[in-house]
Order: sequence, then structure tokens, then C-alpha cells
Amino acid sequence: MTVKIGLIGAGRIGKIHAESIVNRIPDAELVAVSDVNREAAEWIGTTFRVPHIDTDHQAMLAMADLDAVAICSATDTHAHIITDAARAGKHIFCEKPIAAELAVIDVALDAVEQAGVVLQVGFNRRFDPSFKAARAAIFSGQLGEPRVLRITSRDPGAPPISYIKVSGGLFLDMTIHDFDMARFLVDSPITEVYAVGAALVDPAIASEGNDIDTAVITLRYANGAFCTIDNCRETTYGYDQRVEWFGSKGRVAVENHTPNRTVVTDAGGVHSPKPLHFFLERYMDAYVAEMQAFIHALTTKTPPTVTGFDGREPVVIGLAAWKSLRENRPVKLYEVDPGRK
Repeated sequence: MTVKIGLIGAGRIGKIHAESIVNRIPDAELVAVSDVNREAAEWIGTTFRVPHIDTDHQAMLAMADLDAVAICSATDTHAHIITDAARAGKHIFCEKPIAAELAVIDVALDAVEQAGVVLQVGFNRRFDPSFKAARAAIFSGQLGEPRVLRITSRDPGAPPISYIKVSGGLFLDMTIHDFDMARFLVDSPITEVYAVGAALVDPAIASEGNDIDTAVITLRYANGAFCTIDNCRETTYGYDQRVEWFGSKGRVAVENHTPNRTVVTDAGGVHSPKPLHFFLERYMDAYVAEMQAFIHALTTKTPPTVTGFDGREPVVIGLAAWKSLRENRPVKLYEVDPGRK
């Protein structure tokens, strides 16, 4: 079975998924692309020989021979496009987050359930070989019971203010990946969040974007374990992505990836390469693997690896983090999502 897929959103991530579908996934065929910026859609159409190009995703959804869509458009469009696609009977891959409001997410997830289509949310780090290996060691039991998970995630530079204004801010566009990793690496529900943060990189992020760029978040699990996450929008040395899981019988750590593992030692010190520059370099293989998993779920009629629930939970945690930051106190998840109490 070949899955015929349409791409909605022809920006940076859209281009990555287009290349994967066309060149790396034999069971998938990219047959349509849509973007409100026609020039961007045409670039993908020309580069990857996609026959159908449009500025309106509804035209794509009307195609009778289209099986699925990959939603890579702006964050604030995700939920309503999910709903449109579900009602059109198309399976859905959607980049994170689904939306910044739980009520909006729930409408989209209800449409997916009612239509009986597959939805996979794009938390690509679950597919990174290093994080998968760490999870395998953790879940084997050899490291014992969890005590502390530490996650560091720092970008080489802040995005434009125009992006921040529609992305949901630091906790919903950046830390959301770390919230997902916190769920992925500890098998216990998160119950409480405490967050501190400030705009230490660029004051305009606060004054114009109503956001922060540096934060430390503590998560409490139902089993008593803790997770600490530190984020910053800017580093001078590359893309900083590290994890340490510490348990009753041992620890597992994932360090930064570098262009090579060469270490030079001389009179001036010990020198090694800086971490890879940004997420495309660090997680390229993971982007391919998550799309392969989506296509596999469709061709084998098996559940998706990252479900709508998995897409919703990090948003709940992110909203609790915002509430905690504003009110300067720990926040229980049920305070922002009463239905879970």
C-alpha cells in the first residue's frame, strides 16, 4: 500500500517532511502541497515534482485519492486544520502543539475520534536514537526506580518576535518538547509544576512578545520522583541538548551531539567540537523516523506512536507552567485541566 499524502505548510519543517516523504519513505507519495504563501508551495512543488499546488488546504482535502495530510503550518492554525482534515476523512500527522487552549484541542481530538482517523503528533525527539536507547535502559528496570530526571534544552538563538506572538511562547513552543521527554522517560503521571523565568536574552521578548526566554521548571510525578528542566533561547556554543535520568540502581545520560568525536589536547588545553548548530542538524534522523512511523501506522492499521492524548498532555503542563510563573507558586495540573481531578 502506498499512502498518498498532502503537505499543509511549506516552511522550514514542511520542507523537511517533504524531502523525507519523497526520498526516504517508499510507502508514501507526496501528491499535494498547500501554503498561504503560494511561492513557498510552488518551491516544494517544483523541487519534489508535486502535481497539486494550492493556497487553500480545503482544495487538498477535497481530493478523493488523498489518504493523509501532514500539517506543518503556523501553530495557531493546527487545530482547525486537524478538524477540517478529520471531517474530510483524512489521516493526520500534525506538528506540535495542537493548540494553546485545551478547549480548542478537545474539539480537534473529538473530530478525530468521531471520524475514526489516525492522528500522530510531531514529537520527534521520541524517535531520536539516543533518547530511545535511554528509554530502553530505563524501562528494562536495570536502573531501578526513578528519582531525578534532568533535562537541558537551549537554542543557539531566539526566534523572531512575530513567531513568538503566535507560538504560545517558550513553554508551548520550546519547553513543550521537554515536557514530552519528561513523560517519555518516566512512567508516572506528572501532577505538579513550578516554574521561574525571565527575559534575560532580549527585553523585547517580554515587552513585545509577552514572553520569557530563560526558565527553570520543576515537575513532580505521582510516584514521588522529580524532573528539572532548564531552557534558554540563546547559547554561544550551539544547540545544547542533554538529559540525565538518575534512579535507585544507576543513571543514564544523553550528551550533546557534535560533528565529530575528536579531542585535541595541547599546551592551551583540551579542545573538542561545539555541539551541532540547531535542531535540524541534531534531529534530522528523528524527523525521518517519526514520519516513517506515521506511514507504518497507516499501512499496518496499528495505533500511532504519539497519540492525540500525548499531544494534549504537554500543553496541560505548559499551561500549568505559565500559571505557576505568573502566580509564583507550584500549580497542580488539575488547576488548569479540571477534568483530570
